[in-house]
Amino acid sequence: MQYCLAIDIGASSGRHIVGWMEGGEIRTREVYRFPNGVTETGGHLTWDVAALESHVRTGIDAALKEYPRIQSLSVDTWGVDYVLMKGDEPVLPCYAYRDGRTEASIPVVHEKIPFSRLYRHTGIQFEPFNTIYQLAADQLAGRLDGVTDFLLMPEYLMYRLCGAKSHEYTNATTGGMVSAETGEYDPEIIQALGLPEHLFRPLQQPGTVLGEYKGIQVMLCATHDTGSAVEGIPMEGNEPYISSGTWSLLGVKTEKPITDEASEQANWSNEGGVGYNRYQKNIMGMWIVNNLRKELCPDADWGTILAGAEASGFEETVDANAPCFLAPKSMKEAFDRVLESKPQQPADYFRCAYRSLALSYRDALQELQRNTGRRFHRLYIVGGGAKNAFLNGLTEQTAGIQVTALPIEATALGNLKIQLSH
Repeated sequence: MQYCLAIDIGASSGRHIVGWMEGGEIRTREVYRFPNGVTETGGHLTWDVAALESHVRTGIDAALKEYPRIQSLSVDTWGVDYVLMKGDEPVLPCYAYRDGRTEASIPVVHEKIPFSRLYRHTGIQFEPFNTIYQLAADQLAGRLDGVTDFLLMPEYLMYRLCGAKSHEYTNATTGGMVSAETGEYDPEIIQALGLPEHLFRPLQQPGTVLGEYKGIQVMLCATHDTGSAVEGIPMEGNEPYISSGTWSLLGVKTEKPITDEASEQANWSNEGGVGYNRYQKNIMGMWIVNNLRKELCPDADWGTILAGAEASGFEETVDANAPCFLAPKSMKEAFDRVLESKPQQPADYFRCAYRSLALSYRDALQELQRNTGRRFHRLYIVGGGAKNAFLNGLTEQTAGIQVTALPIEATALGNLKIQLSH
């Protein structure tokens, strides 16, 4: 039996899942789970990379206790964030994408290379946390002086295991510096910004073996978690998907990037897939409701919260993608500032949030159909949000599309699928 290990790390938790083929299907067993989250360091939001590495190693040990002969492992995480390196040492702190440090660097980047030109080159939607703006912020702060490498988060963690530095294609595309035409880092962008050219290594594809850790092959999967999640969806035909977690990523597979003006104006992204392009859009996702829960009712279970939201009569909605919801000190206050009527109970906030998310899904699906010239009949939802029957029902009703919710670990399945096929 060939056993593989998927280490799937999200913004709020991580998990180690062993997988193997049995009866023509991938079977899985979770062997380790750990919490994750941003920490505040010197007034900035950062990641504790030492703690992440420690959990990665502990989880591998837990897997080996139960499955002594694991053939390969791979790590996937969220995109855009990275660790700067000076030789073998990380340059700390490691900033998190929700930190506001790019506010000053964004206009500097766009002065050197206007966003419309950037979009034509890369097809990547504007987000203030894109790697391109983070690196520009580091450059302005002098943090790139003497830096030999930058490694995106999963590549950094695999480097710590096996000593090989790599840049994986699907993950690299999330940052806004990879050419939509060549599939490599775009030298014109790097030169226009004056970034150190030695930082941008040739990109490697999922399935590449990097080295070994404790006798286990360390292999690249689609290291951006959405890239792995789309690989893990048991899809009939080519229909749109939502990878529903901290973010909701809504998109569809296309043969090549779509970088026209309509896509730019609607802020659609073209990210690398395993042999295809992922034409997709970021929607705020479960971040909103997770933060409302922490603030309003931290001890309530989700079943109680959803029942209350369904019973609430609150009908006002908000723009779920408004910048005020990205990293507010108080999510409740962010809602209070934009709502005309005041919610009377916690359930009203949750109903508002879920209805607003469903409306944002509807709007994105309508844009997707216009921009691709296709009519879609089914929407696949995977990830944590797939378990939310209330939101799924709202989405089906609001968007007028059949929703197929698959409450599976799609990201881990996609990670394992790539390992098991090599």
